[in-house]
Amino acid sequence: MRIALAAGKAALAAILIVVMSGCASWPGGVASSTTPIDGRAYDNLGRVTQTSSRYYLFGWIPITTGNWTRDAIDKAVRQRGGDAMVDVTVDGMWQWWIIVTRMATRVEGNVIRFRR
Repeated sequence: MRIALAAGKAALAAILIVVMSGCASWPGGVASSTTPIDGRAYDNLGRVTQTSSRYYLFGWIPITTGNWTRDAIDKAVRQRGGDAMVDVTVDGMWQWWIIVTRMATRVEGNVIRFRR
């Protein structure tokens, strides 16, 4: 009897973890560049993906700051030592866990450096 009760509690806990966890994503946008190119020559430094996130306790109490598109772009440009990005896409996502929720913005594109 005790074994059946313990197995039932474990199964219920596993079901609750699955039900109370999840994720959702949505397209944010597309841009040809993060700054005006104006015919300037540049070197392509490669494709990069970066995120900026904000975490919430119980889905509504913010426990960190962040989740700004600008922060994700700045991190991506710094990662390659460039000046801007071209062929940029932005996506958003929510990830829910039992106690903590993450809201994130993901930026992907090619980092460029202008020729001087």
